[in-house]
Amino acid sequence: MQALRHYLLAVQFFTRIPVTGRLAAWVGYSPAMLRASAAHFPGIGWLAALLAVGVYAALHRALAPNLMAPLVAAVFCTIATVLMTGGFHEDGLADVADGLGGSYDRERALDIMKDSRVGAFGAMALVLALLAKVSLLALLGAHSLLAAVAALVGAHVLSRFWPLLIVRSLPHVGDTARSKSKPLADQISMGALIAASFWCFMPLALVWQAQPAIYFAASILVSAAGAAWMARWFARRLQGFTGDCLGATQQVSEIGFYLGAALALGWM
Repeated sequence: MQALRHYLLAVQFFTRIPVTGRLAAWVGYSPAMLRASAAHFPGIGWLAALLAVGVYAALHRALAPNLMAPLVAAVFCTIATVLMTGGFHEDGLADVADGLGGSYDRERALDIMKDSRVGAFGAMALVLALLAKVSLLALLGAHSLLAAVAALVGAHVLSRFWPLLIVRSLPHVGDTARSKSKPLADQISMGALIAASFWCFMPLALVWQAQPAIYFAASILVSAAGAAWMARWFARRLQGFTGDCLGATQQVSEIGFYLGAALALGWM
């Protein structure tokens, strides 16, 4: 039951799904509980994947055989997941782009990242990220509905695992007192990482069963490469991570999964 409470706290913190009233009172809250909920971040990906797959599949089938069906499905499933999370990760991507794009000075970059306003670099990053998601999902859907669905399942879950490795490997350098990542300021435990990996097992097993091995391998490798590149960037420029860095990593590794899947289908 404690694990369920931690999971529901993660749902409450990282999505717009209402966990209120008596349920919220039963779940409770403490910084230690919120820190423990990190083990369930990939479980939030299950919810995002279920929503995205439902919207994508429904529109893809409803609009078929129109050639624009995959594009429309890609747009609306992306809208659905943004609404579900409140754009939490997209906001992190924009802040990171503004901070690291706007200044080479570490302290100045961190100050810019705290500013809630979106600058030129953040706007460009958001537009390009959304275009990348939509175009890649449309491309996958044009190949087959199953190819797009498998990518959505794998990407939403795995992209929420990689940021935990950043928490494990880098120090927190944000303003801990006000940071969105305050519960993650301490190092994540190995037990939490193992629990998070269990959340990834079933979705990735479904991808393995549904698609060729090259699809499975390329998707994971490109997603991991994106996350590793972001971690190296943060280590070099910031000597650590902030909450925005974790959101940005989720976005980049999600896009990486779609890109890997699309490249694999092109090689087949």
